[in-house]
Amino acid sequence: MGEFAEEVRDRLRDALAERRPRLDWRTEYRIRRTPVDVVGASDGAGPAGNRFVAVELEWRRADPANNTAKLFYYADEGEVDDYDEVVVCQLFSGYYDLDSGGVSSKREVAEFVGRTAAESVERVSFHPIRLPIDPPKRGGERPEAWRARTDEAADEIASLL
Repeated sequence: MGEFAEEVRDRLRDALAERRPRLDWRTEYRIRRTPVDVVGASDGAGPAGNRFVAVELEWRRADPANNTAKLFYYADEGEVDDYDEVVVCQLFSGYYDLDSGGVSSKREVAEFVGRTAAESVERVSFHPIRLPIDPPKRGGERPEAWRARTDEAADEIASLL
């Protein structure tokens, strides 16, 4: 993950912590050998219940279905059995948008895998979310509104919780 992607990830974590403070928000949380970009977890006390939220930020990944598929595999294998509810959110940057409209087949396949896996793994839900930031190519300028767009994605995730 590059510096800009890390800044977006960290801002997302901080924004989620503001919006849903009953969850403990972290970055690069490992489940087995797989790092999850942003995770929020609760201990079962209070209205949040016993919830685990995994947010994967798909910036420019060639295979965006891979890490999310692993998360569902690990959930099915019992890695998150301590939680009553597991919410998986996959944020897709503008890299996956087509100029002609619609989204790339990479994103379509990742969403299919996520939806199908969520249907087959108990207590787990899947939510694909558009992150309207076009990642600049190496050395390119960051979009001016990246902070506001990251905050909007945090609003959407928080509304699911």
